[in-house]
Formats: sequence, C-alpha cells, structure tokens
Amino acid sequence: MNYSETALTDYYMGGTDEGRGRQMDIYVSTKGNDSWSGFLPEPDKPGVDGPVATLERARDIIREAKYSGKLDGPVNAWLRGGRYFAEKPLVFKPEDSAPVSYRAYPGEQPVIDGGRRIAGWRTGTVGTFKCWIADIPDVKDGKWYFRQLFANGQRRQRAKFPKNGFYRMEAIPSLRKDNWFLDGQNAFIASQGDFNKWKNINDVEVVAFTKWIEQRLPVESYDEASRLVTLSRKSTMALSDDFEGKYPRYHIDNVFEALSEPGEWYLDRNDGKLYYIPLPGEEPENTEIYAPFAAQLVKLLGCPDEGKYVEFLGFEGLTFEHGDWNQDNGPSVQGAHMVPGVISMKGARFCTIEDCTISHSGFYGIEMAEGCFGNRITGNRIYDMGAGGIKLGGSDAKGPKSGLTGNNAIAGNRIYSAGRVFYSACGILSLHSFGNDISHNHIYDLYYSGISCGWVWGYDENVSKDNRIEKNHIHDIGHGLLSDMGGIYTLGVQPGTVIRGNLVHDIEKYCYGGWGIYTDEGSSHILIEDNICYRTGSQCFHQHYGRENIVRNNIFAFGREGNAALTKMEKHLSFTLERNIFVTDGPPIFLCPSVKNFEKRSFISDLNLFWSVSGSMAAAGGWGRLDRDGCRSSENTIGITEWKGMGYDAHSICADPKFADAESCSFELGPDSPAFALGFRRIDVSDVGPEK
Repeated sequence: MNYSETALTDYYMGGTDEGRGRQMDIYVSTKGNDSWSGFLPEPDKPGVDGPVATLERARDIIREAKYSGKLDGPVNAWLRGGRYFAEKPLVFKPEDSAPVSYRAYPGEQPVIDGGRRIAGWRTGTVGTFKCWIADIPDVKDGKWYFRQLFANGQRRQRAKFPKNGFYRMEAIPSLRKDNWFLDGQNAFIASQGDFNKWKNINDVEVVAFTKWIEQRLPVESYDEASRLVTLSRKSTMALSDDFEGKYPRYHIDNVFEALSEPGEWYLDRNDGKLYYIPLPGEEPENTEIYAPFAAQLVKLLGCPDEGKYVEFLGFEGLTFEHGDWNQDNGPSVQGAHMVPGVISMKGARFCTIEDCTISHSGFYGIEMAEGCFGNRITGNRIYDMGAGGIKLGGSDAKGPKSGLTGNNAIAGNRIYSAGRVFYSACGILSLHSFGNDISHNHIYDLYYSGISCGWVWGYDENVSKDNRIEKNHIHDIGHGLLSDMGGIYTLGVQPGTVIRGNLVHDIEKYCYGGWGIYTDEGSSHILIEDNICYRTGSQCFHQHYGRENIVRNNIFAFGREGNAALTKMEKHLSFTLERNIFVTDGPPIFLCPSVKNFEKRSFISDLNLFWSVSGSMAAAGGWGRLDRDGCRSSENTIGITEWKGMGYDAHSICADPKFADAESCSFELGPDSPAFALGFRRIDVSDVGPEK
C-alpha cells in the first residue's frame, strides 16, 4: 500500500466506522505532488504530504476510493489558483461516476490551460517591419502546429489578405448555378493582383463566404499565368454569392507575406519559427503570449450503447482556455455543427458545469453528444470562441434510443464574441434533442444564429420537441457577414416547443435573411409568444414553411423589410397571428414573394395592432429584388382596407400603442394603450438574460 492509499484509509476509517459517509475533500495545487495524499490544501512543513499536482491524480484517487469501498459520501476536489497545463483532454469514464465536484478553491482562480507560453523572443525584421521571432523546435519537428495566438488575454490576427474587407472571385470553372447546394468546386480564378505564389503556399487557406456558411479551403497550387487557384478539397456548397451574377467574397488566411500590421503573427512550420509584430507598448517582458496545444480539455466518455454512463460529476468556478481548432471532423456546414466542444460529453447524465469560464479557444465551448440526459449547464461565461457557445444533440428519429439526448438545462449563460474561426457557428445549437430548458442566456456578437433548435428539414419525424426557449437576450448578431439567419431559428416538426419571453434585436445579414424569429423548413406546432423583436435586417418574424404555429402577444418592430413574412404558401394552415403589436417606420407589415400569394389564405391573422411611426403604412406587399446593399424593396403594396377585404385582420386596429418611447425601442405600454382592449398582455423583459 503506497502513502496515498494509507492516507485514504486513515482519512475514511480512522480505525473505526466513524468517518464513513462523510464528505471527502481532495486538494489540487500547482505546488502539489502526485505522490502525496491530496488531503491537505497546502504542503505540510516536513514536505512529505500535501495536495496533488494534477487533476488526473485527483480523479484516480477518487476512483481508487470508490473501487476499494471507501467512498460512500460526496467528494469535493478543490483546485487551488494557478495554471494547470494540459496537452491532452482529461477523460472521465463510467467508473468515475460518483457525486464529485471539481471546484475552484474559495477566493482563487484555477485555469485549465490547453496552451503553452511562448518565450525566448528575439527582435528581428520582416521586410521593413520590426517583429519578434521565437524558435519552436516542436513545430520544426512536426510535433506541434497551432492556428491561434493570444497575447495578454487577447486573440491576435493570423496574417491575411486583404487587411480589411474581402476579395471577390473573378470566375469559377465548372460552376453549375442550378445545383448550388451540393455541387462544390476545388478551383477558382482570382482577380488580377489578389493572389500570388507565396511562401509555404500549401499552408495558405482561402476562407470563402457562401450563403449561410464559411468555407475554409486549403490551397494546393496557384498558376500565375491563368490566375487559377487550385484547392486541396472541394467546397461543401457551390462557390456562388447570394447576389445573382456574383462570385463569393473571400479572404486569404495564413500568408507570410501579409505579415505587416501590429498584432499580426505567422507560424513558419518548415523553419519552426513564430513571427509576431507587437502592438504599441508591448515588450517581451510585459507580454504573455500563449499558443494552444490541445484542442479539447475535458471529455466525459460514457458508453450509452452499453448502458454505461458518466454520472453525477460537477465542475464549478473553473476557467478553461487556449484550446486550438482543426477540421478533423469535416468541413464547416450549417451551424458549424461538425465542430466539437472544448468540454465534450457523451453518455453523461446528471452532470453539471456551473459558473465556469471557457475562452480563447477554437471550438464550441461545451458539447453534449449522444446519450446526454439531465445535465445542467448554468451560469457560465463563454467568449472569444472559434465556434459557438453550447452544442447538444444525440440520435435522430431513426437512430438508437440509447443515443437520445434530452431534458438538459442550459440557463443563465453569457455567450459572446464567438464564431471567430467558424463564422457560421451558433450561440446555442440544439440538433436532435428534446425537453431542454434553454433560458435566461445572454447571446451577442457572433456572425450567425443566436439559438438554433431542430435538425430536420421538412415534415419527417423529429426528435426535437418540448424544448423551452425562454427569457433569452439575443442581439448584435450577423454583422453583415452571412445570410439566412435568425436570432432564434427552428427546423422541423416540434410539438411542445415554446419560444417565450425573449428579447431579440439588431440582426444584420449580408444579403438576405436577417430575421428575429425564423421558423425554417417544416417548423410546426411551435408556440411563439411574449417576445419582443426589433431592428432586424429583414423581418422580425419569418416562416419559410411549416404548419400550425401560433404567434401571439409579441411586439415586432422596425423590421427593415417588414415585420412578418411567409415564403411558401401551402394548402394547410401555416400559422396563426393574433394579439401582436406591429410597429413600422415605413415598410409593409406583411410580405411574401408576391401579393397574389396572400389570396391563398395560408395563415390566419386577427386581433393585432398596427402602427407606423412614419405616418404612412402599407399592410402587405411582395418582396422585390435585392439591391446592392442587400435590401429588398417591397412591390405592389396594399393598404389596410384592401388587406381586410382579403379576409385578414377583421378585428385588428391601426392605433398608437402608447409605448414609452417607440423610436428609442422602449416598448413599455402606457395604461391607456388600445392594445389591452384586444387582449394583449404586458411583456416584462426586466428578467431576460442571466438572472441576478
């Protein structure tokens, strides 16, 4: 029996049964030693016992206690402050299941760090620019290749062209515009002066933007005479732009010759040299620079197919940072759903991640994959991420029941500054998952949808149902980079799913589709109520096609291209709009591809209040062609009288709703608001986002 085993026996047994069933406390410290017991928060004076040095050892002590029959109470594994460097993920398996909390020691901040600090800088030049240079033998030997760099807690830009904005492809051989979704290409013609036969050309990446995804395409070769760029793999979608007749925007990443601006860096894999141009005031002695080594930091790996789960583990108050990214899971597609998590869970039940920080990393923050049930992800801060915040999903309707994922709580999290590598990532992405509570989250500053729920296009059987998307604050997303997004986005038949009490605003698309709440293909049987959506690049509410959704008691204001839209008119009832307030500053309230489509009566609208702050208002219109600024002008508009004559809004009214200040987007209703006579209920958004 080694020292730790002896100490464990003494801790629990003490020669009697008095200790059994009590709480067990283990301590981890950067001053620790894995040969010590771990039962002391600090090294003792003789230096023969104290905390352990690694989480792996703490995990193993708990595992040993469990298997030796000496663990019959809860366990706290306390992490003292400092950095715990991880070159591979810490893995928990079903044998680690026990009521164990890995927690920050009170008043201290432990950091699980997937990176390495870069030291040994010397001053040099690149062309005419002063830079720092570090030799990294592991890079030269092919043991390490990192794609991100962080200085003093901030992400730095890998050298790229152009410095601002985008290039645009001049032509694309073999492009079939009739098959833009499935027909990818592996070559394009660059415009004159945009491309060159740069050093380390095979480390250069073209980052192209097509519709709702980015496509990272490594360069295979460049022919200077023809300006043909050949890529090492085909694009996922056809390289076509949203605007008719245009080719995609793109930038060129990881170009040594582009290294010219303060804050830029480049890693030369052949020579094993890292180049960094410092910002003003940065010196090697006052600048901490980290490069990631591990991509993932924690894995909970159960075996749901065998009925073996990781259960009852908790992580509280910890910081996880400096995880790298790669595309080992495949190229980016919608929602960057192939990208895993820095913390990854499979076959995990009744586990918690609470009040943790995940940042400066390249993947999603947290991933719950197959067989995850009853977990709580609450109160975390997830920011500066290559992908999104939280991703969950298990078996689809045809998959094994053991892989179903559901009944998880994702609440009170702050997710921001995301999509820095995989621009199409979502704040929260729920694929095939049911019964989840997605509430009180604050999501902002990313390039695609805030919350995406469902993963079936059309009316086929869907696992996603009974999800509650409530009291989330979602704003300032899109930034004009991609198209076809929503503050809240849904797919497929989802009975029992509720979108309630959310505050959604400032959604900016590139070309089309910057919606507040977006019920996309097949979205059905969803209740949408008590939401406030305003300042959207397209409409506040848009349904592509679906069945029998209820949209009631919402405030939809200042959609740049109208406030509500339906793309596809079907023979069944698509949705019912009732007791909503619509506020416009000019565009029509309702839009669809053509005014004639409204004659099909695919939806019901009544008991709504309409108001225009500009004084003029059209009830409905058909959307026109996209202009150069990505806006649709309305065509063939009709007034309220004609709209009512078509059988819509028989009991709706046009009146000032008496908001506190509509033009400043303060939508508190005065006591004399005419909306109350229609049955409208006040919407309280004072508690949206993380609860205090």
